[in-house]
Amino acid sequence: MITISNIKVDVNHTLNDLKMKAATVLKASTEDFKTFSIFKKSIDARKKDQVKYVYSVNIEINEENKYLNIKDVCLTNIVTYKDIKCEKALKNPPVIVGSGPAGIFAGIILAEAGLCPIIVEQGKDVDSRLKDVHLFWKTGVLNEKSNVQFGEGGAGTFSDGKLNTGVKDPRMVKVIDEFLKAGAPCEIRYSSKPHIGTDKLILVVKNMREKIISLGGEFRFENKFIGFNEENKRLVSILVETNHGNYCLETKNLILALGHSARDTSFMLYENGVIIEPKPFAVGVRIEHNQKFINETQYGKFAKDLPSADYKLSAHVKNNRGVFTFCMCPGGVVVAASSEKNRLVTNGMSYYKRDLENANSALLVSVNPDDFMKNSPLSGIDFQRKLEEKAFLSGGGAYKAPAQLVGDFLCDRKTLNFGKVVPSYALGVKGSDLREIFDDFLVDSLKEGILEINKKLNGFASYDAVLTAVESRSSSPITIKRNPESFLSNVLGIYPCGEGAGYAGGIMSAAVDGIKCAEALILKNI
Repeated sequence: MITISNIKVDVNHTLNDLKMKAATVLKASTEDFKTFSIFKKSIDARKKDQVKYVYSVNIEINEENKYLNIKDVCLTNIVTYKDIKCEKALKNPPVIVGSGPAGIFAGIILAEAGLCPIIVEQGKDVDSRLKDVHLFWKTGVLNEKSNVQFGEGGAGTFSDGKLNTGVKDPRMVKVIDEFLKAGAPCEIRYSSKPHIGTDKLILVVKNMREKIISLGGEFRFENKFIGFNEENKRLVSILVETNHGNYCLETKNLILALGHSARDTSFMLYENGVIIEPKPFAVGVRIEHNQKFINETQYGKFAKDLPSADYKLSAHVKNNRGVFTFCMCPGGVVVAASSEKNRLVTNGMSYYKRDLENANSALLVSVNPDDFMKNSPLSGIDFQRKLEEKAFLSGGGAYKAPAQLVGDFLCDRKTLNFGKVVPSYALGVKGSDLREIFDDFLVDSLKEGILEINKKLNGFASYDAVLTAVESRSSSPITIKRNPESFLSNVLGIYPCGEGAGYAGGIMSAAVDGIKCAEALILKNI
């Protein structure tokens, strides 16, 4: 099989047009193709008057070697994932704490290896969780154990299901394959910016759970990990809290796939001697524009013929900090993402079609341990909580969000009325002055960052764009230390994993890290 890269076709093209282009490159006929499949698909919008789709395609054809001297043609590099089996039965099953991407994929690998993992999750199954989240968005009644942050599927379930990542790892093939088997859209295999959509993720997550159960695994929802026991610095059991009382679960293998918001669990681990270190993270706001404006800015006259446009932008400001967009949600909404009472958190979410009125993105400022480090490596959590408490008060309570027009923010003027961009935050917003929430270095960074980014995306700093606070959970503020080879913490048998432990940043990287930790556990026990 050969791969042809960099095939450019018009926006309004057909599959046959693509095949014809490929045949032209090879100076062959489409009838010579034994098989034809799309390997990669992206949009080149650098020239607004010449927007093109760009493809890489895989083709089976006779006498492949004679085409290898043609530009952009090479032999296909087929990457596969080799399953690991564990022939040795364990006395007690391995336990996974957390059912986000890291926990689910660790569970799949362990279940396929025959180790029958138990997944302990303080939140609810995804259907029950969905009801709790929608109730919160409608009434402001927060369930602290079942919300946008906690429950089956993890925080990524209520985002957009973005699968793009900077991670280069052969395990990504396994991740994509499992998503596809569970019902994800087929284009995630070849799209340059794949996404599943919150609405489709619900079914995908359930199907992954059913696979793990069918292989002997077990899910225990509304079961919270609250402690552990060790002998000679080796794990022997964990303590679990339920609505009906606590119990002890014997295990010598624990994968901690906590997620970035399991704060009380992080404090418990630290107090019990697990080594934790602070790490840089970022905080800021969600910035919201009209999606039509983003489409026209990105695609020009081709906007009506292309999917909702996104962006990924950054700036380096005078105080030596990075200001950048993150988790951009085309055609989406800003959502209430709190997990603690009287603390307000926002996030962004899109459905699969990405066809709602507004576009939103996190607009973040980098924060370093020097900004918050006091007497504990968990001081970053206190830093986040302070911002979330101020945002809650600034919004007037009841989880209304403080919001400010970009134009007012740049002029240090409190927002009284909103303009062309209608805030999408369902619980309602209150016109505010975000200087009441953020320290001066954050305000200064955001102001300068908005103006610098506006040079790259003209209109980003438009007066009526909306800033909604606070975006504080983009990543974990801690690293739970682990050995880079064994993946074990200083307590033998405990494997820190995924985003909450500081080793991932998004669905794909968390899933890959879950696989790595499961592999390490299996290889240790073979």
